[in-house]
Amino acid sequence: MSEKIIVSRDRGVLRLLMNRPEKKNALDRDMYRGLTAALEASAGDETVRAVVFSGAGGNFTAGNDLADFRDFAPSRDIAPDAETFPALTFVRAAAGFEKPLVAAVSGDAVGIGATLLFHCDLVYASPETRFKMPFIDLALPPEGGASLLVAQRFGMAKASQYLLLGESFDGAEALRLGLVNALASPDDVLDLAMEAARRLAAKPHEALLAARRLMRGEPKNIRARIDAEAALFAKALTSPEARERFAAFFASKSR
Repeated sequence: MSEKIIVSRDRGVLRLLMNRPEKKNALDRDMYRGLTAALEASAGDETVRAVVFSGAGGNFTAGNDLADFRDFAPSRDIAPDAETFPALTFVRAAAGFEKPLVAAVSGDAVGIGATLLFHCDLVYASPETRFKMPFIDLALPPEGGASLLVAQRFGMAKASQYLLLGESFDGAEALRLGLVNALASPDDVLDLAMEAARRLAAKPHEALLAARRLMRGEPKNIRARIDAEAALFAKALTSPEARERFAAFFASKSR
């Protein structure tokens, strides 16, 4: 397990800490693999009853490390597989995870840092959290099932505002839209999430899992949407428009 993903346990709760604060916890390939491995291991571990995602250094995650996108060879015929797209493997693992997922969010929750939350059962955030899904601005389609889940959760008008326009929104708006359950200060949000996860872990386990499955409904629809997005995402990564956006991003960072 990479030190960029720190795993800890507390009374039936597995906490997954994204620990790359110097990059606002931007997720690279090793981090995706670490998160996936932790979810896969905990799926069959009867001592783990709930999982909490959190970020180090005041941010949840700034999303995918764009260096991974920039470094794709544009001439390759890319297929969305586990080796080429460890992010896709992680999203599939999160979407198919049968135990409760909880998130403690503050600072930046960008890209997959926002879309991951639609797969969580409970989300706690600070009022100052900046949620943003900037896929279109990078010449990329949404990922992680966002094209389906955001519209279902927010309604089409707000989904268009935050996916198509790519506007950011804060914790108060996320609470109003039903993305988060409650707000707390950045210093308290992890405690709030962990307390909720411990309450879930103490519930009758089989009844809890059954209720969760019934609430979420048939999983094949979200799996199909994740895979459809991934195929489009793979093609878009090598497009001239996307390469131009990545180059502009890194040029701005070097000034």
